[in-house]
This record gives sequence, C-alpha cells and structure tokens, in this order.
Amino acid sequence: MREITCWFDFASNYSYLSVLRLARQKNVIVHWKPFLLGPIFKEQGWDNSPFVLQKDKGDYVWKDMPRECAKYGLPWRQPSEFPRRSILAARVALLGEHQPWIAEFCARVMLANFEHDEDIGSVECIAAILTSIGLDAEAILAAALSADNKARLHARTDEARALHLFGAPTFFVGPDMYWGNDRLSDALAHATR
Repeated sequence: MREITCWFDFASNYSYLSVLRLARQKNVIVHWKPFLLGPIFKEQGWDNSPFVLQKDKGDYVWKDMPRECAKYGLPWRQPSEFPRRSILAARVALLGEHQPWIAEFCARVMLANFEHDEDIGSVECIAAILTSIGLDAEAILAAALSADNKARLHARTDEARALHLFGAPTFFVGPDMYWGNDRLSDALAHATR
C-alpha cells in the first residue's frame, strides 16, 4: 500500500501548504494526524510560534508564503491573527480522521484560516464548514467537545512527544520521518516507490 501519515496543526502556515497538497493526492492513502504544536513549543521554552518570537524569521515567512502558494497554485491571505486557536478544529478532525470527509474538512479549515482570514477557533466557523460538506454540525460539535474527545487530543499530544515531533507538518512513511512542507515531495516519492 502507498501510504503517508501527515501530522499537522491547523494554525501552522506550512501545514496549510501540505494539507492542501495532500488533499489533492490520489495515488497515496493519507493518514491524517491533527495535533497541537502549542504544548510541544512550551516544552521547548516557547510561548508562541517562532515566527512571532523571532522577528527576522517572521518577516521572512510572510514573504515566503506568497511565493510558496504561487508555486503550488494555492490561494493566500496572511491571517490578521497568527497563530489562531486551532483546538476546536483539531478536536473535530480527531473525530473524522478515519472518515471519508476528513481531507475535505481539513482543506476547508485551512482555507478558512489562510485564504478567508476566518476565526477557525469559533464554533460558528467550524459549524459552517461541517454543514457545507453535508455533515450534522450540531452532533459532530457536541462529540468534539465531549470530555472523551478532549482526552483524545491530550493523548495525541503524548503520541507526538513519543515520536519526537518538534514542528508541523511532519510526515511518516513507515518509520521514516520527514519534517516540513519542503520535504513532502521526498516523503511522497518514498511512499510511491
């Protein structure tokens, strides 16, 4: 089987590029692994994205993103808030990670954040996305906000720690790890060998 596992955070601009590219893939099975970078960054001593904490890196990334989006034919608008809270989107994606709607949901959340500059942390935004793909938003949101699902998101963070993840997106092809949107092509080449 040609398979790739994609670890991503909905607040991550480079995850945006990879999620949209993978959502278009037809020749590999994608295993979607939504998680939160915030707890990982906190363990590294950061209280925010390195693109916020390091001015030069931040200045660079906002010049790099339009170039990368143009290269892949993706829309782009720098979010007015960065990074946005992505907890609710991650909780919903956890419920859907083995469902046929997961790729479309992930792509639409990313577009809401990085094309439409919408608040992906809001119930209204996520409900509208779920409804737009024909799902029962009320039922899915209730399940997403349950104590069991919140615990699943904490467990996902523990899983990320165990794999020594330090950023997003991160891909696995079998045991081999590839970090960053610029390594997605290498990971896909490995997966399709």
